[in-house]
Amino acid sequence: MTSTDQYTFTNPVEQYRMPQPDEQQQDGPGLDQNLAPKADHGEETYRGSGRLSGRKALITGADSGIGRAVAIAFAREGADIVLSYLPEEQEDAAEVAQLIEKAGRKAVLTPGDISDEQYARGLVRTAVKELGGLDTVVNVAGRQQTAEKLEDITSESFDQTMRTNIHAMFWVIQEALPHLPAGSAIINTSSVQAYSPSPTLVDYATTKAAINTFSKALAQQLAPRGIRVNVVAPGPIWTPLQTAGGQPPEALPKFGQQTPLGRPGQPAELAPAYVYLASAESGYTVGETLTVTGGMPTP
Repeated sequence: MTSTDQYTFTNPVEQYRMPQPDEQQQDGPGLDQNLAPKADHGEETYRGSGRLSGRKALITGADSGIGRAVAIAFAREGADIVLSYLPEEQEDAAEVAQLIEKAGRKAVLTPGDISDEQYARGLVRTAVKELGGLDTVVNVAGRQQTAEKLEDITSESFDQTMRTNIHAMFWVIQEALPHLPAGSAIINTSSVQAYSPSPTLVDYATTKAAINTFSKALAQQLAPRGIRVNVVAPGPIWTPLQTAGGQPPEALPKFGQQTPLGRPGQPAELAPAYVYLASAESGYTVGETLTVTGGMPTP
């Protein structure tokens, strides 16, 4: 992959083109350290410019993938961060914390299961206590499990996807609202699956469409209070989620090739969208879904 910062004039077809992945599968939530080839989160390339100086952020799913890239970018833009992730992802999260601290910002590690209401609400209380307040909430954590037939989705699996992708977002935001001052930003994560759902991702795609609708309704409710709600909708992005049941192993060698750019996206390519929506420069952007799909069309 070409290593350039986000400001360098580059051909997007070639910028993050990676070696074709082999068939692979990870147990559990999947770890960045076991992903082959490695994903690019902007560790070597993201260059901050003080756009989030002094901000206090909570990021879910911050250990790997998109959440990891957002955490790195936010820190380099000047934010202190509470990172949420599963206990099994501790090693990945520790690496992110080191990068945040290297940028001169505070990292608060808070392992737990976001699908548990007590933990989800407790994240907000931790952020307020450890950061001295909260003004940015970024919901990235998600569950995606492929299933060829609807009959293959158990009630337990369906419920876990809903609790991880929808319930947790509701709990975190509801708990955060009393603490968010005017000027705060809430950024939720949808997907191209909300617009062009794959037949093997029925439950996941359903949650991503719901996130869009939830966010657009809430944005109108909170705008008069000076709190902005927006959404980022990624296309096919190379993360451990894809290798931990998100895609069939045999589909991975061609993952992302259906996009007009002909390649999957890297987490580093999502971070600037979240930075923009968190920063004051997007002050008139409310209830918007910013799609980052490699050219895959959305309404």
